[in-house]
Amino acid sequence: MGTPDFAVPPLRNLCKRGYDVAAVVTQPDRPRGRGKKLAPPPVKVEALDQGLPVLQPEKVRTREFEETLAAYEADLFVVIAYGHILPQAILDLPKIMPINIHASLLPAYRGPAPIQWAIINGESKTGVTAMRMDSGMDTGDILSVAEVDILDTDTSESLHDKLSLAGADLLIKTLENLDSITPRVQEHEKATYARALEKADGRVRWAEPAFAIERLIRGVTPWPGAFTFFEGKRLRILEARIWNEPTQAGPGTVISSTGGVFLVATGDGVLNILRVQGASGKPLNAEDYLRGARIDPGAVLE
Repeated sequence: MGTPDFAVPPLRNLCKRGYDVAAVVTQPDRPRGRGKKLAPPPVKVEALDQGLPVLQPEKVRTREFEETLAAYEADLFVVIAYGHILPQAILDLPKIMPINIHASLLPAYRGPAPIQWAIINGESKTGVTAMRMDSGMDTGDILSVAEVDILDTDTSESLHDKLSLAGADLLIKTLENLDSITPRVQEHEKATYARALEKADGRVRWAEPAFAIERLIRGVTPWPGAFTFFEGKRLRILEARIWNEPTQAGPGTVISSTGGVFLVATGDGVLNILRVQGASGKPLNAEDYLRGARIDPGAVLE
């Protein structure tokens, strides 16, 4: 059971290793793109490529869906970023257990956006956790974990890809050793929650320190994307680095916009903006953008 790109490598790994995948459950096709044409979720595309039957229920809390799953008499359910909270009646169906792969080192960063918040909060490590599912939100007993370093250059996109591959490997390792694994109860008192990001979370607050803004930019790339405003027009910030020179300028003040160096003061320190995208333009490095957009030193980004 899975839906987005994150769940594709684990499914592919199951097939590659010869596991009998009886069926794949994923979200229904949804409208995408400017044309709003129906498009299949990535897991469905992979499942069809593998010749596997695909189920796409609109709702999971129905007697019909429960009976459909029960008919497979599955030993295991593997759930990875499916997008529905499964009721206990479904979790009780597999003969052995339902297994979930979650993109954090539980009990830290339970919830829908663990990858983004790990970067935003400045973590140096994260990972993937295999757990025996229960009816709570990422509260099940831990079966195994794999740590992944967060690099200073990682965006949520690059970290997503690393964790997806790590999850695919951890799934196989967990299945191969399932008979010898003793599930471990999570330390629930240490749990943290990674709420879903909203578009507004991408807005840069220049009163924050430079290091916090730099992490935010990486954490919300590619979605919802970091942005600020100049003269009422939105300016997306795609990449930035901390500039190690002090300034007395107020937060959001442009210090330099010539010679390809786009420096902006923050609440503590200076940020060097490397790549941007204007309201109606394409992504550009700062030097190219500043050739066509006049942002003089002393201007203020809001």
